[in-house]
Amino acid sequence: MSGKGRRSAVRLTARGAIALALVATLAGYVLADVLDLAFVVGPAFVAASLVGVLLVNPRELLSLVVTPPLVFFAATMFVEAGRALGSVSIMQSLALGLYTSLSAGAPWLFAGSAVVLAVALRRGLRDNVRDLRTQLKAGAEVPRPRQPYVPEPEGYFEPKVYGTPRVED
Repeated sequence: MSGKGRRSAVRLTARGAIALALVATLAGYVLADVLDLAFVVGPAFVAASLVGVLLVNPRELLSLVVTPPLVFFAATMFVEAGRALGSVSIMQSLALGLYTSLSAGAPWLFAGSAVVLAVALRRGLRDNVRDLRTQLKAGAEVPRPRQPYVPEPEGYFEPKVYGTPRVED
C-alpha cells in the first residue's frame, strides 16, 4: 500500500483543531516557564497549527484558517493574566506582558498563519470559498416575503383612566 493514497483515520472538527492549537500553545508557555526556554512557545504553536490543518475535515477548512491569530492571542492573554495577578499593578503588568509576549511571538504567529493558509489551500480551501459564495448568492436571490403593515390597535398608546371621574364643585 503506497503512502500517497492513504488518508489519516483521525479527523478533527474545526473546533477540535482550534482546541489542539490552544492547548499546545499553552503547553508551550508552561514548558517555557519550567525549562526557562523562551523559544518553545512559537514552535509549539506552529506545530499544533500544522497538525490541526492536516487533520481537520476538508469542509471545515474555512473556519480553521481564520483562527490562528485569535488562538495565539487567547493563549497569550491567559498566560499573561495569570502572571499579572501577583503583581502590584495588575493592568500595567498585563499590558506590558502582552506587549512583550505578542511582540516576541509575532514571527511565529505569522509563520503559523502562513502554514495553515498554505496547507488549507492545497487541501481545498478554494472549494470552501466557492461553496460559501454560491450559498450567499442563492440566499440573496430569494425574495423575502414582505410583511404587511399592521397598524397598532386603537388606543394602544393612550393612557387608561381607572375609577370614576372627579367632579369639581
